[in-house]
Amino acid sequence: MKAEEEHGGQVQVAEPIADPGLEAHEYRITDIDPKAADRVERQVAGMFGLSTLLVLGACVAYFAIPRDAQLVFGPLSGNANNMTLGLCIGLALFLIGAGAIQWAKKLMVDEEISEERHAAHSTLEQKADITDAFQEGVAESGFTRRKLIRRSLLGALGVLGLPAIVLLRDLGPLPGRTLYHTIWARGIRVVNDVTLRPIKPSDLVIGQLVNAAPANLAPIQEESPVEYQNAKAKAAVIVVRIRPSEIRTPAGRENWGVDGILCYSKICTHVGCPISLYEQTTHHVLCPCHQSTFDLADAAKVVFGPAARPLPQLPLAVDSEGYLIAQSDFTEPVGPSFFERG
Repeated sequence: MKAEEEHGGQVQVAEPIADPGLEAHEYRITDIDPKAADRVERQVAGMFGLSTLLVLGACVAYFAIPRDAQLVFGPLSGNANNMTLGLCIGLALFLIGAGAIQWAKKLMVDEEISEERHAAHSTLEQKADITDAFQEGVAESGFTRRKLIRRSLLGALGVLGLPAIVLLRDLGPLPGRTLYHTIWARGIRVVNDVTLRPIKPSDLVIGQLVNAAPANLAPIQEESPVEYQNAKAKAAVIVVRIRPSEIRTPAGRENWGVDGILCYSKICTHVGCPISLYEQTTHHVLCPCHQSTFDLADAAKVVFGPAARPLPQLPLAVDSEGYLIAQSDFTEPVGPSFFERG
């Protein structure tokens, strides 16, 4: 297309820019020397192979290096286990990238092509051409022909997921049936979770709700803080006193309360948030996370929200000294619902 320009009142017609075309293709050494191409292929495969070894080394180091071992570099220091994992996995990823770049620059076809611009949509013939071009690109990349590169790349990528599997160990032991049991047992006293004082029925008035815990929780804290937190997370309860005339007691739970005093798990059955937002007039307790609402006067049934199960109830009794105690552990799993829960 010619362009018109005005200079000093005269219109001059500019000549169109000539199409420079494509420069003559310069062949690489690997295009004309099969031995050079083989050397590059071995280099790329070596990078992929070394990446595989580094990933496997990271997995071995995770178990072999003590968790408390330290690496010191002058004024700098760090955890040896974490640093080894980071270096091995980081170098493995770098080598995969470097090998892919070397493969593309030295072995894949690098001839330039040009094509006319066309409409945005494609005809069936154009789609077929695209498919053919893709297949041609696969062939030109040498992925199917250069078996050494293909196998080493697939091996490097295949083992790359191993560290993720190995690191799952840091999530702790498999849960198994841990949610089916807590440290509540027959005769364990119910204590205030702040003062740790045992609770008597006379300590509670109508409409009062108290956060509580089992009396055998305190000794665990002295032995193992981690086990203490695990035990507390499952055994936390709320104790509420309701007028007996307002309680709807399910069959089989007639002796689970004491003069209108009921005890339920504090852990929401939706995703496990702790709950204690209590409304005296309705006897509803609300979970602050997703607003699941339970009616404590009706076996803690769900009246609103995403929770699918009532709060587990802990059977209560009174010991010879007049303190509230558990008749047994919970008769069902505590915490959020899960697919194995019957």
